Amino acid sequence: MKCPYCGYPESKVVDSRPTDEGLSVRRRRECLECGKRFTTYETVESLPLVVIKKDGSRQTFDRNKVLGGLVKACEKRAVPLAVLEGAAADIEQHLLNSLSREVRSEYIGELVMEQLKEIDEVAYVRFASVYREFRDVNSFMEELHKLLETKK
Repeated sequence: MKCPYCGYPESKVVDSRPTDEGLSVRRRRECLECGKRFTTYETVESLPLVVIKKDGSRQTFDRNKVLGGLVKACEKRAVPLAVLEGAAADIEQHLLNSLSREVRSEYIGELVMEQLKEIDEVAYVRFASVYREFRDVNSFMEELHKLLETKK
């Protein structure tokens, strides 16, 4: 680490301790040239996750939008909010663990449907009807048949 006083490129770490609930590390350093001490903070670099929308536009991923979709699908259902928050966190973690920094909105929709299928089948069908933009009863029935076949 370059010394802020004399510009010497090397220093030694004198003390190191976690800060901000373990999200960063505070390091006390001493310049090997001039002997002055200074403090640095080390944090994990987080790159934003970008969502590619159906129209081709891009926007930053927002977990609250995923949670909002889950809540809307589970409206008037006996699903605790904590379960939905956990599902939104699982989806976000899955996306962050993939090494891609850009993800299509369709993929996020599929992940939401997978979570809803496990949480509440009625909510799953509600979300699927909006997400898949069913045009008629036949396409809706096809989705219901797929759901019933996976339960067997």
